[in-house]
Order: sequence, then C-alpha cells, then structure tokens
Amino acid sequence: MRKAEKEIKDNADIEQVLHRAEVCRIGLCRGNEPYVVPMNFGYQDRCLYLHSAKEGKKIEFIKANNKICFEVGVDYEVKESENPCNWSMNFSSVIGLGKAYIIEDLEEKKKALDVIMGKYSCNNSFSYLDKAVEQIAIIKVKIEEITGKRSGI
Repeated sequence: MRKAEKEIKDNADIEQVLHRAEVCRIGLCRGNEPYVVPMNFGYQDRCLYLHSAKEGKKIEFIKANNKICFEVGVDYEVKESENPCNWSMNFSSVIGLGKAYIIEDLEEKKKALDVIMGKYSCNNSFSYLDKAVEQIAIIKVKIEEITGKRSGI
C-alpha cells in the first residue's frame, strides 16, 4: 500500500468493515473482458457468500475464470475545503482476492444462506424450502489476500 499510515493492519478491524458493509462489489474477468457487479453478501471464516441466480453473466464469468476481486466500504463522507484541490473523503475499505466456487450441496447452501441472512436480519434462525434453495446459486469465495485502508477516520 502506497500510504502505509492508512493501512488497516488489525484483522479484527478488517473483519469489522466486512461485517458492517452492506454491499460487496465483485470483479470478474473472462478473457480480456472485465465485469463488476454489486451484491449482497455474508462473511464468515475468511469466506464470502454471495446469492445469485443459477444462470447469467456472473455465473458464466465464474465458470470461465474463478479468480475474483472484491471491495467493500463503510463510513463514506466527503470532506470539503475552500480549495477544490484539498477536498478529500473519509472511508474505511477492504479489498481482497480469492477464488469463487459454486456450492452444490443443499445443506452447505443453507448454511451459507444463514450467513447472508444473519448479516441483514436481527433474526438468527431461518428455515428454507429445499425446492427454493435448489433453484438458486450460492457462491463461496475463499479469500486468499485481503487488505484494509482507512482515511480521515
């Protein structure tokens, strides 16, 4: 990281950003064609869990190349200044690299859904219809590299 003083070095702080962020942007590549998409997500044990349809551009890209980049951020605030060149932004962000896998096992998909649902709900007990779970894709991203950055906070 170019500005070492902005690096989030504590893993607990990086995980806090992952837990607080509401949207995860994933970057995929097929050949020389990049693709970025914002998604809801869950995080647990150095893995991201993403809910998706079973077909579509995202799934096609993952099947062609399962390497993935992701970004999440929180606490965005524009800091104005009289001099336009001195404007800045407060934020905390996390960027990572990993490999994406489509979960096929029904029970593993349900556990991943629990992680995603637990992020957005106060409830911690969920039940799913097997037929509904079979009709969706759950993508598991095993994180291989991760960095955090904080500015102005």
